[in-house]
Amino acid sequence: MRHAALLIPGLDRIGGAERQTILLGKGLLKRGWRVSVIALSGSGGSAAEELVNAGAGFLSLGMRKGLADPRGWFRLHRWMKREAPEVVHAHLPHAAWMARWSRLIAPVRVVVDTVHSCSTGTVGRRLGYRWSRWLPDRVTVVSHGVADAYQAAGMVNPGNLTVLPNGVDRELLHPDEAMRAKVRNALALDREFLWFAAGRLEPVKDYPALLAAFALLPQKARLVIAGAGPLQDELIQLAERLCIELRVAFLGFEPNVRRWLQAADGFVLSSRTEGLPMVLLEAAACGLPAVATDIPGTREVVEDDVTGFLAQAGDASALTEKMSALMLASREERRTMGEQAMQRVSERFSLDAVLDQWEALYGELLEHNPMPRRWGRSVPSGDSRIPRTEQELQTETQPSH
Repeated sequence: MRHAALLIPGLDRIGGAERQTILLGKGLLKRGWRVSVIALSGSGGSAAEELVNAGAGFLSLGMRKGLADPRGWFRLHRWMKREAPEVVHAHLPHAAWMARWSRLIAPVRVVVDTVHSCSTGTVGRRLGYRWSRWLPDRVTVVSHGVADAYQAAGMVNPGNLTVLPNGVDRELLHPDEAMRAKVRNALALDREFLWFAAGRLEPVKDYPALLAAFALLPQKARLVIAGAGPLQDELIQLAERLCIELRVAFLGFEPNVRRWLQAADGFVLSSRTEGLPMVLLEAAACGLPAVATDIPGTREVVEDDVTGFLAQAGDASALTEKMSALMLASREERRTMGEQAMQRVSERFSLDAVLDQWEALYGELLEHNPMPRRWGRSVPSGDSRIPRTEQELQTETQPSH
């Protein structure tokens, strides 16, 4: 049985990259793979329980000092020697660097890492990717926008790059009139237009622009925001200053946004940068037309004037204009937009199609690498040079003189 290990910084808080990792793991299990999910830190919470119940293995490395914690490296190397996964697939920067550099000590056949954001981050992050870009067998990115950003920053080798999008489970995500009625009745909504937004409450999501835009909409509009983060108190205070606190609800961290997508009339995304936003794909799968900022990543999901509207990023008045346009559209026009959005997701972003692409990529790389490799050279299985104890690890990693 083929064995894939999925590395992720943590699963205690679930965002788009974490949801995609869970979907990939569960999907591979159903296709006959052995799957292990390894978190650098945290307990994994309910997500780890979900994966274990589905048949995956779960391990937390318990790292407390980021990548500087040597115990996590030792635990990973020991686990990799014992379990010998054919594929190590990392998501997000810290996990990617750990998977890459671990290869020097614990050889594996294939190392893949996935980039989920257009943001190239700090100088340290850019250097980290540049210095280690020779180590993975393939880097995948979730959108063409991410590919452009990372190539422009010199963080990937163009010949080693594949665009492979996120996928959504169309069996799980779909319109549901019964759930719509249930949620709206609980909120005592009648003719009000319900907007839904989701994402961590951080500057990149530009919620101040969303609140400023929403404040100019008619009184019948309501807004529900799912997400937690350092800006929560500041945003609540802003809503009060804009006199919209009675029309805006902050849910905090919400592990299951499906019922809100099924209950809403429109989805809104105000981000300044995105990779390929999972929640925008999920909204489309639920037949929800969207208003989103016109940035790389969202353009690959929202077709302007067809599945929703695109507005200039950072421009609250432009966001108001597009949100108003969706509210003024007839219910039939919004339904048509939602149907077009569902069709687009089914054709381009269905989980089954994405899993097909992952299996094809893994298969190609495994065929090219029949043996585990270290420093670009094949290493026979059971190589005794792989460290088994912390003392051996320290000895092997000492610089030569």
